[in-house]
Amino acid sequence: MDAVLDSYRDPSKLVLDKVIDRIDGYCAAFIALSPFATLATASPEGWPDTSPRGGDPGFVRVLDVHRLALPDRPGNNRVDSLRNLAANPRAALMFFVPGIDETLRVYGTTTLHGPDELDLDLTEFGKAPRSVLLLQVERAYFQCSKSVMRSGLWDPDRRVERSQFPPFSQVLREHCRDASIPEEEQLRAGLRLEL
Repeated sequence: MDAVLDSYRDPSKLVLDKVIDRIDGYCAAFIALSPFATLATASPEGWPDTSPRGGDPGFVRVLDVHRLALPDRPGNNRVDSLRNLAANPRAALMFFVPGIDETLRVYGTTTLHGPDELDLDLTEFGKAPRSVLLLQVERAYFQCSKSVMRSGLWDPDRRVERSQFPPFSQVLREHCRDASIPEEEQLRAGLRLEL
């Protein structure tokens, strides 16, 4: 493994210098535009976990230059990320903005709070969050656009037609070996009710 790692050139000064220890104005503006982020955590045994998070643009709230508030919305109730953070409070968020190829990475240490513990209105879709994760920011930086550009993530011509993949209800029935899982329309209607 060392031989492979040694084959990479050293990162440039710019790549190293772009890492800051706070949320500056550019980071705050990017977060305010972002409707989607991934939350990375690790279990006590070291197993990584990445969880998608989304909402209206700015659903993650910048409280000040060192703190972000991430509301937890109804989901599948596995709460893998939250359980991981209870044991290992380090986390990373990666923010995406549709139409912008760069991403923003933010790292820090978290604390979990009930929705009434903080003096914040984080209501979305008419519902308060189940909990709120506060991230104490330790590092933040913008990631270059190469991976998003290569993927064509925002290119409408590269969108996959939904018909190219089986309906999610079918996938669940076969993964779970459970014929009682409802058809796609009923499944999606249930998911919409939980928003």
